[in-house]
Amino acid sequence: MNFTIPVVGLMLAGATYGAVPDRVPVLLELFTSEGCSSCPPADRLLEKLDRDQPVAGAELIVLSEHVDYWNRLGWTDPYSSADFSRRQQDYAAHFRTNEIYTPQLVVDGVHQAVGGNWPMVERAIRESLQEQKIAITLRTARTRNGALVHVEAPPLTGDGGKALVYLAIAANHAESHVTRGENRGRELSHVAVVLSLKRISEISTKQGISKDVPLSLGSPDMRAVVLVQDARTERILGVASSLFPGK
Repeated sequence: MNFTIPVVGLMLAGATYGAVPDRVPVLLELFTSEGCSSCPPADRLLEKLDRDQPVAGAELIVLSEHVDYWNRLGWTDPYSSADFSRRQQDYAAHFRTNEIYTPQLVVDGVHQAVGGNWPMVERAIRESLQEQKIAITLRTARTRNGALVHVEAPPLTGDGGKALVYLAIAANHAESHVTRGENRGRELSHVAVVLSLKRISEISTKQGISKDVPLSLGSPDMRAVVLVQDARTERILGVASSLFPGK
């Protein structure tokens, strides 16, 4: 399918990951909360990883997912969602643990580390580099009524199974002045704050995806991340990120 939209003055951005053999996309999901005093160092590390890309051979794609279970302790995190708490619980089930904590970094759906512990995080990233990813094409565009995301991914290889395709919309940068809770009086900043994470399709050995997703998008300072996740193992089989072009 060609990515064409009949809109005058369309601005387009995009990337195809998997086409450059010396860089492997690796998804980093940080489960964090503004109510957690241990989380700001992990938030800063995630921002550094996003900005500096310090691991040779890796294209680090980051997401900050704010859980809601800290809200009852005095500060309601404005970016928190029960959806992210449930996603973290799903990972815990696959890790076969009852331990739910912040800051937790989940790397490619199958490795975990304390979010602010760089040696643990680096080790998990390097383990993920051994896994081959499928190529994903992701393009983002502005339209008169908002924005549009185009996603392409090939069918799976191997002997059966299916994968779920998710689209995350994230703010590139966010800040808060915290007035209550463990971080009372602190100015906090975050990167790639997930505002929406929705399942948009699935792929199998018989069928890939070529799909346009229209969006209502206000701020120009946003990014889209598409992840293809094995429905059984939770492993990230492919991931790509693209900034939305400015208005």
